[in-house]
Amino acid sequence: MLKMTSVKKNYKDFTLDCTMEIKSGYITGLVGRNGAGKTTAFKSVLGLISVDGGEIEIFGKKLSDFKSRDKEKIGVLLSDSGFSGELKVKDIIPVLSAVYSQFDKEDFLKKCKQMKLPLNKKIKEFSTGMKARLKLIIAITHNADLLILDEPTAGMDVMARESIIDMLREYMEHGQRAILISSHISGDLEGLCDDIYMIDNGKIILHQDTDVILSSYGILKLRDEEYRNLDKTHILKIKKENFGVSCLTDEKQFYSDNYPGIVVERGGIDSVITMMIGGENP
Repeated sequence: MLKMTSVKKNYKDFTLDCTMEIKSGYITGLVGRNGAGKTTAFKSVLGLISVDGGEIEIFGKKLSDFKSRDKEKIGVLLSDSGFSGELKVKDIIPVLSAVYSQFDKEDFLKKCKQMKLPLNKKIKEFSTGMKARLKLIIAITHNADLLILDEPTAGMDVMARESIIDMLREYMEHGQRAILISSHISGDLEGLCDDIYMIDNGKIILHQDTDVILSSYGILKLRDEEYRNLDKTHILKIKKENFGVSCLTDEKQFYSDNYPGIVVERGGIDSVITMMIGGENP
């Protein structure tokens, strides 16, 4: 569905060098701290910035060969984009109808009602969460096969985030589709994504199925002596602590079975990010 192969973008103090593949039928998460390169990667894929090397393919076609009808098959939500705040929701309907040949007005109105978005209120008067919900509705109501979503649940409360996640799951039920999504809320990604890419300083440092991260990754909490005597074959990163050493492993069952006395904590996305970025090599 989407392939980035050694895509490079050079700035004065930052370089993106990214390889990723988003498969049909998958929801793929891109995670990393602020400034890691997530938005640069998204804008590269969308052709919003020029790249300095590498290749981008979407739907099996090079991005440089894309036509208007190809772009219609991509739904986009970026944090720094959107309609003028002076417009009302009802004002953007004819614009969407003109831009997208497969814009579904009935579905758009239905989802606005579901998300409690008033048609006669100016967008500038919407809350942050309401604006994000409107952007997502726009992205998914023109029969796109690929969604690229940058922080779609930012600024939302728990119930609003859940409604967004439900909408994305419903979107994936129709045809061969895919989603590339970034979020700072790891719980959203853990319950939604099939696989996760982790980016830091412009480079992918980890790619793994979400189920594997949740089932096989873990954090060992060790005293210094325990760490010295540890088989480090399956240790990815370590971090010095007041009590001794924290260790990130991708085989927590191995350590639970062979070292029954040590503390083994669940390895969620947040803890894996923290250790992969802030930890040291063993």
